[in-house]
Parts: sequence; structure tokens; C-alpha cells
Amino acid sequence: MTTIIAALLVVAFAILGSAKLAAVPAMRARAEHVGFSVGAYRRIGALELLGVAGLLAGAELAAVGILAGAGLLLLLAGAVGTHVRNGDGPREVAPAVVLGMVTVSYLVLLIGNPS
Repeated sequence: MTTIIAALLVVAFAILGSAKLAAVPAMRARAEHVGFSVGAYRRIGALELLGVAGLLAGAELAAVGILAGAGLLLLLAGAVGTHVRNGDGPREVAPAVVLGMVTVSYLVLLIGNPS
């Protein structure tokens, strides 16, 4: 089950991180909406891609997967806080909340069975 959840997170964060790093128009608009520069949004994308690498490495080294998951969870907490601060509604906040819940599930499973 951990592998399936990790795969979902890898796909989601690979897409989101790559889009932020490439500064595609939709991500530029999101950066502007939340008050971030494109450069700051690109750095967030780079961190997401590092998280992807950590999740992949976590298949062999549970400690790396745990650290990557924790890092991604911190990024998601920041995303939720940013959306709330900007007065965004549930539609804008939901993706970060859902990914956060999936990330917590991954961490619980991985910590509970680090083999």
C-alpha cells in the first residue's frame, strides 16, 4: 500500500513541481494570485521535485522517504496557510488539503512499517 501511495505522490508532485519550475502560464498566474514572485514559485517547484526524488529513494531507504514526506507536508501546510491568508475558498485550498492527507497516510504507513 505504501508503494501505491508513494506513486500517487510522485506523479502529483512531479507534475506540479515541473510546472512551477518551468513557470508555465497557469503557475505564473497562481504565483501572482498568492503574492509570490515567479522565482519563489520556481524554488517551491524545485523543492517539490526534490521531494519526488526523496520519495523514490524512500523505496529503498525508509528514512529518506520519511524525510521527503515530512518536507512535502511542510510545503503543503505552507500552501494551505497561504490560501487561507489570501481568503481563498475551499476550491483553492482542497488540493493542498487532499495531498496533505495522502502524504500523512504515506508517512503513517512508512513509519509503521519501515522495512
